[in-house]
Amino acid sequence: MAATKDMTEGSPMKLILGFSIPLLFGYLFQQLYNLVDTMIVGQFLGVDALAAVGATGSINFLIIGFCNGVCNGFALPVAHRFGAKDYKSLKKLWANSIWLASGFAVIMTIATVILCRWILRMMQTPENIMEYSYQYIVIIFMGIPTTFLFNLTSGMIRALGNSRTPLVILLISSVLNIIMDLVFIVDFHLGVSGAALATVLSQLIAGVIFVVYIIKKVDMLHLQKDELPLQKREIVELFNAGVPMGLQYSITAIGSVILQTAVNSLGSAAVASVTAAGKISMFIVCPFDSMGATMATYGGQNAGGYKLDRLHKGLGSCVLLGAIYSAFAFGVIYFLGPTLLHLFVDAGETQILANSQRFLLTNALFYFPLALVNIVRFMIQGMGFGVFAILAGVFEMIARTLIGIVFVPMFGFGAACFANPLAWIFADAFLIPAYFSVWKKMKKQVEARSI
Repeated sequence: MAATKDMTEGSPMKLILGFSIPLLFGYLFQQLYNLVDTMIVGQFLGVDALAAVGATGSINFLIIGFCNGVCNGFALPVAHRFGAKDYKSLKKLWANSIWLASGFAVIMTIATVILCRWILRMMQTPENIMEYSYQYIVIIFMGIPTTFLFNLTSGMIRALGNSRTPLVILLISSVLNIIMDLVFIVDFHLGVSGAALATVLSQLIAGVIFVVYIIKKVDMLHLQKDELPLQKREIVELFNAGVPMGLQYSITAIGSVILQTAVNSLGSAAVASVTAAGKISMFIVCPFDSMGATMATYGGQNAGGYKLDRLHKGLGSCVLLGAIYSAFAFGVIYFLGPTLLHLFVDAGETQILANSQRFLLTNALFYFPLALVNIVRFMIQGMGFGVFAILAGVFEMIARTLIGIVFVPMFGFGAACFANPLAWIFADAFLIPAYFSVWKKMKKQVEARSI
């Protein structure tokens, strides 16, 4: 299995498919153990426990999404150096990303664990599920260092063009998570705490495996003594790449938190409906996530090598794939949605099932705008223009906030179903012109270099 892959040469469509398919299976297995968490919680612990886990979803996305975004952002300068064949600078970036990620992990763990219960109360988490929600999310927050370990190492390996190794390691992690879910919840009776503990431990094991793989197989990431100290230039570059990407996730999540607060005010039945639908939707949209991650690496390597013509070709190929899959995904939701929902909710909960299917179908109608959000935003990030991704997140936040504050109180659950579609459309309205703007800016840079 190749440790690296140069994406600056060869057919863009072939490279995109070859890179994204292993990523897709990795995302699917990540979501699989999230689905298993939800299925086991819903079937063995009841609707209140299911709603409790769901009520933490947006704040989980806010915090853990920032961690993931920062690590993915750290990988972008590494992809640039790989595309430019500047391996000495690449190693310095890798060393300094370890220091920076460690600092973020310590600060964020302490802050989130201390503020956890206050955050849940600010989100108007229903009292009947408050304790369950706290038990679940506080363990997830305690595991933030494992989140950084996992995402930093896997992100660096993908930046070097290798998406197959992360797939294998995610497979191992997913199987371990499922086994630990069953043991902790069914055998040890740890409740929702068991589901959170299984997630953290499986991620820790995967992170350790990534480290061992880098030591044994990825010579390009082996560090010498003189490459280990903190260096201001690399720290600044990593910070400028990682923090905007993390903030993009978090700013998007702020809108989700506001929307979740509005849904929480409708009661635990509404929360359970969104939770069940959201879990299925997250599984169905995994291909969009893999397309986005592919565009980040593809865009990073080709921007680093100043292969601007390949950026257009790669983007067009990926958008075509997104359109085809969007139509397929809608068909799956339309015909199989009710059957899939029974995996999470008992057949007697007719109102929850009806609301969940309504939420799923409304979102599925707008999957192509979601595909564009992922493809175009991550391409822009890969090209090195992270600020534009933050602004796209602001547009998403505005849309979800508008629905949560204005329309959910007026129209109830039906309005919540349109929050995500509106957010995706708002983001696309900004991202599509932004891509052409940054491409023209890069073209001018190339022309200036040639002169």
